[in-house]
Amino acid sequence: MTVDSSRVAPLPQAFDLSLVVPCHNEEKNVHAFFERVKDVFDGSGVSYEIVYVNDGSSDGTMAQLRSLISEDAGAHALRAIGFSRNFGKESAIFCGMKESQGSCVCLIDADLQQDPALAFSMYQYLMEHEECDVVAAYQETRRENKVQAWLKRRFYRTFNVASDEIEMPENMSDFRVFRRTVADALVSMPEYYRFSKGLFAWVGFNTHAVPYTPDERLAGESSWSTRKLFKYAFSGIIAFTTWPLKVAKYIGFVSSLVATLYLLYVLIVDYLIMGIAIPGYPTLVCLVLLFGGLQLLVLGVMGDYQARSYIEQKRRPLYIVKERYDTRG
Repeated sequence: MTVDSSRVAPLPQAFDLSLVVPCHNEEKNVHAFFERVKDVFDGSGVSYEIVYVNDGSSDGTMAQLRSLISEDAGAHALRAIGFSRNFGKESAIFCGMKESQGSCVCLIDADLQQDPALAFSMYQYLMEHEECDVVAAYQETRRENKVQAWLKRRFYRTFNVASDEIEMPENMSDFRVFRRTVADALVSMPEYYRFSKGLFAWVGFNTHAVPYTPDERLAGESSWSTRKLFKYAFSGIIAFTTWPLKVAKYIGFVSSLVATLYLLYVLIVDYLIMGIAIPGYPTLVCLVLLFGGLQLLVLGVMGDYQARSYIEQKRRPLYIVKERYDTRG
């Protein structure tokens, strides 16, 4: 399925802006986020909706969202979609974009590290520049320790070197405002292993970058552990490049070359010239272990790609909705 904005007439949208808010264990933040959004957007003349996507939270996030919707009586729309389990932030983002009804979409977190006031400024810039399709925020100053900051820089550089198709701007976040045509393009790609930063780069469109420094979390702790970040980074590289397969091929070639040269050295130099007896079991065991390990490494890389193809072919849904609530009934 392809999306061609020059041929497909845009459908009329119910709102100027949809704020898509993925939530995972954010029970202490959703009310404060809502109040902050109202402070910024109410009276601005911008019609908006907030689409909360509860990604299988284990705390009282969904209960707080139900309470929020039952109490709200504003002119804006407020919706909450609850997954049957934790499917991941990428699935929550996809669901929010698909469910949103605004002519523009904003991806923003519920913990108030990303200021709704900046989101409003990004939306204004988008409206003032017709040639622009996406306004994306990048972290001008990172607050992580030096090791984490260095690892993230290395990831972006490794990704851009390895990628066969795209170049991803460094430090770009998921915090961005974009037009409906961009959202439709992203939703048209329901791949199971999603990497939003890469997908935004892949679909193209004119993007304007704005710097921002994340605020401190209002409450709670981030669910992104170091292990999850490494897993997410590896998934992103696998999703947009076949570079690991090429590395496996090069490893096999170099290993074979080294083995051939070593064999020639043993036969010609050690045995024929020096008259030294050919080494026995220690050398044999070392070589068997070396090449056995290299073979397993190559098979592991190939298996990872094959496993992803296997999962994609199942065509399982990216998420399952358990419940949904809407201020409009």
